[in-house]
Amino acid sequence: MRLRWEAFLERVTERGEYNTQDEADRAARVVLALLGAHLVGAERAELAARLPETYALILLNPLPAAEPLSAERFVRATAAWIEGATHATATWDVGAVLSVVADAAGEDLTRRLLLQLPPGYDLLFGRPEAV
Repeated sequence: MRLRWEAFLERVTERGEYNTQDEADRAARVVLALLGAHLVGAERAELAARLPETYALILLNPLPAAEPLSAERFVRATAAWIEGATHATATWDVGAVLSVVADAAGEDLTRRLLLQLPPGYDLLFGRPEAV
């Protein structure tokens, strides 16, 4: 079932302890664009079907990554795309967004997504050792 935009953004705002939904939206857009570049096939489509349409389109339309980013490099890439972000704030942003994504995806899909990603993403999704 597709999560409503308001519900998704409310959860990201709460988890990330953002002052505004605009901050949460910016983090969600960056993180989902980067994530979408690393996912392929049925799992990416299945995840998109569970996200609000705006975010589903972001997930489905990035350019494919030239190479898989380690979890650490994923956080650094997020920091590079969010103005004023530091490594610490980007780690926080990624965790806030991906933990909500994992909740929307459910355990089975999250496990299959993690199998497509390099080691270490389980922590970013808030699912230590979920694989």
